[in-house]
Amino acid sequence: MVSFARARALGFGVSTLALVAAAMPALAQTTPAPAAEEGDTIVVTGFRASLESAAKTKKNSDQIVESITAEDIGKLPDNSIAESISRLPGLTSQRLDGRSNSISIRGFAPDFSTTLLNGREQVSINDNRGVEYDQYPSEVIGRVDVYKTPNAQLIGQGLSGTVDLRTIKPLAYGKQAITVGARAEYNDNGKLNAGSKSWGYRVNALYVGQFADDTVGVMLGIAHINQPNQVKKFNAWGYPNATPSAVVIGGSKSYVQSTDTQRTGVVGTLEFKPTDSFSTSFDVFYSKFKDNQILRGIELPLYWSAATLQPGFTTTNGLVTAGQFNGVKGVVRNDANVREADTWSLGWNGQYKANGWILTGDAAYSKVDRSELVLETYSGTGRNAVGATDNIRFTEGYAGAVFTPSLNYGDYNLIQLTSPQGWGGNITPATGPGIVNGQDGYYNNRLVKDELKQFRASVERELDSSFLKSVEAGAAYTDRSKSLTPNEFFLGLKANTNGTTSVPIPTDLRLGTTNLAFLGLGPMVSYDPVRLLNSGIYNQIRNPNSDVAVKGWSVSEKVFAAYLMAKISADVGSAKLTGNIGLQYQNTDQSSVGTATSGAPIVLAAPISGSAKFGNWLPSLNLSLRTPTDWVVRLGLARQLARPRMTDMRVSSNYSFSVAQAQAGVSPFSREGGNINLRPWVADALDISVEKYFGGGGYVALAGYYKNLKSYIYNAVIPYDFTGFPVPINPATNQPYVLTAAQRIGPATVPQNGTGGSLYGAEFSFQLPFKTLSESLDGFGLTGSASYTKSEILSNGPGSNADDLPGYSKWVASVTGYFEKNGFSARTSLRYRSSFLGELSGFGGDLTRRRANGETIVDAQIGYEFQEGSSLKGLSLLVQGTNLTDAPFRTFNPGQENQVIDYQTFGRRFLFGVSYKM
Repeated sequence: MVSFARARALGFGVSTLALVAAAMPALAQTTPAPAAEEGDTIVVTGFRASLESAAKTKKNSDQIVESITAEDIGKLPDNSIAESISRLPGLTSQRLDGRSNSISIRGFAPDFSTTLLNGREQVSINDNRGVEYDQYPSEVIGRVDVYKTPNAQLIGQGLSGTVDLRTIKPLAYGKQAITVGARAEYNDNGKLNAGSKSWGYRVNALYVGQFADDTVGVMLGIAHINQPNQVKKFNAWGYPNATPSAVVIGGSKSYVQSTDTQRTGVVGTLEFKPTDSFSTSFDVFYSKFKDNQILRGIELPLYWSAATLQPGFTTTNGLVTAGQFNGVKGVVRNDANVREADTWSLGWNGQYKANGWILTGDAAYSKVDRSELVLETYSGTGRNAVGATDNIRFTEGYAGAVFTPSLNYGDYNLIQLTSPQGWGGNITPATGPGIVNGQDGYYNNRLVKDELKQFRASVERELDSSFLKSVEAGAAYTDRSKSLTPNEFFLGLKANTNGTTSVPIPTDLRLGTTNLAFLGLGPMVSYDPVRLLNSGIYNQIRNPNSDVAVKGWSVSEKVFAAYLMAKISADVGSAKLTGNIGLQYQNTDQSSVGTATSGAPIVLAAPISGSAKFGNWLPSLNLSLRTPTDWVVRLGLARQLARPRMTDMRVSSNYSFSVAQAQAGVSPFSREGGNINLRPWVADALDISVEKYFGGGGYVALAGYYKNLKSYIYNAVIPYDFTGFPVPINPATNQPYVLTAAQRIGPATVPQNGTGGSLYGAEFSFQLPFKTLSESLDGFGLTGSASYTKSEILSNGPGSNADDLPGYSKWVASVTGYFEKNGFSARTSLRYRSSFLGELSGFGGDLTRRRANGETIVDAQIGYEFQEGSSLKGLSLLVQGTNLTDAPFRTFNPGQENQVIDYQTFGRRFLFGVSYKM
């Protein structure tokens, strides 16, 4: 039996040990598995088997790769794919509403990597290229490989790395299996909003079978999740100067957010292998995703408003940390975000082998349809200057500001539907009713479509050579198109015809009050904003301004890639040298269509388009020297590539036209927008790794890498040809202004290619089964990694100071201590990342970057699987706890950690699961 002292020394908490103790009496009633006789093969299963399989993949690969393998069919080691991946050396994740959903590899943002499903490039549900991993159920993924170095045949490689999600192949699995599972889930933040949930669930089922003498294989899986997330969010507008030596909070927009995430994922594979020389397979994946969010809070315009900071405030380290604002006109907000996405991925593969030749064909299709509604509704004490104001005291601390109001924001007689600040002023549409003295809400529904088609073919010739194992040539064609369509409307109360009206919240929509105690604001009135919108209480007036029109864009990419690669296998004394050397060429034809607009509201508008063609050569070399004593030394040299963000490639433009400059004979144009002429990020990379493997899946590895970015993308003012942009009418001629060719060239602030800089670092990783130290420690183990990365990127262009990349942390580390034997399993994991530049969703759905504090995430789980001889064999029980320390997400003004911008807490999540395998 495991002693409590030894288990605690390995990092297992008291609660984990208590669960073990509680489970022991029930487990003792089962018949133990028979002891292995001398010479019997002991089969390792579960988490230890997963570690051994991952170590084997790492050892046998000719590239530098990190891998995760499912503990058993339908069981990845973690609650989500992103959580599992983020434990790998040099990888980390950024949390969204408490979920790890995007991955940074070696300090690069998610857009610098590429995600494959069964080797095929995937579309994404966000505005750019980074894949959000909560689209993919962990229960249907069998293995994840992260390639840090590419080879020539890797189509769709990333600059930082390539993540390949692998589903189960039924013929390779080799036996029939049926597994079903269910987990209940609890968030200890409770029910922050009326009508929200603290309990959720997830269920899954997976079938693998072989037929017709193992020539036909079938895999079918389905997983459904209904997950609650409860988030407390503090947000500061910013910190203007209150005195020459001190800043003060300019305003606050803070909420409690309740999210109901629902996702159904279906996966299937059909394999046919009638002979050893021919095989074919068809894969399908479908995910239906819906995120319903309710956000309730009070937006407080403070220093940046008509409110006044009272004398007698307290200043600490250049920040006003306590004081009072008088005349505050708070905006009580009941908002909703509804995000829905349907993702399809289809793939076919065929392979024929004969007489040393291998012919392979592959076809893939991937598609996303996404809608994202952001709905804002406002209420307060009265419209604009009408109504009571608040005298609010505040104190600033590590978690932001806490307020003490003098008004009761939970009083339905005091708080009514209105425009408390008069935002938007008077809005007069071309036809129909307008808005007088301020909008009462805002409607923004963004529609994203992403579609990718890919066709590949290759021929490989195996060689009878003492140095070359084979030579392979191949080609691929990828056609991807992505578009974003904005639909934005001002909301105005139909009853407000004179600019002074406020409307009581309809009694049938009232939901009591929501408690904002974490902000000190107490209760606030609450209602369902979607039902309110659907009740017809608002006029909806399309936003006519040019900044909205230019948010719409469409980008298309057609990429033809061809490659030649030789595989190396040679004896070097008693060691074995393996690897590959190759060259890939990519020819890109990219284009974009959109709108050029000017004015607010729009005065000039016309469709606009642009295109660019270019090529890139991508050489690569991977060598691995393996010694008889299980040392492996690796070298990787490659030119790597990542395509620009699609929002940066859009041609849609918000431009201005100066009549005075046109009359003076100089260029009247200037603009802001995207640049279809962008080339990819390109880097020359060097990777070295030294690895030592030992029994039971153990290893120690030390890797170093250096990336010289030949190109980086930053915003710059460049000359731009405005030919085709509409010009206004000249009153003197009643015709459009006539411009010379020189006048058509004007300044444009757009993304531009420039010299990038460098990024380098080191990674240490290990797996240590304690059995290698002593037989008495069989079942115990430790696995982990630590990485250091140094960034010297000129992200603001040539001549600028080096700056961090989005997602970059200088230090990333993880460690997992585990025990697993005789059906028992327990482990505790810790993930750490130092401070980083985070990307958050800002106004209108655009990304905004903020400096974030480092964070440490602690997870734990305990389980038992009934063993051979028990009537319950095949049944597994599991208890998981994630984010056990309730680690916050905290951002601040650069260089000023006491100036808190965001402080978010997500609560602890507990899961109670059962699964059964037949």
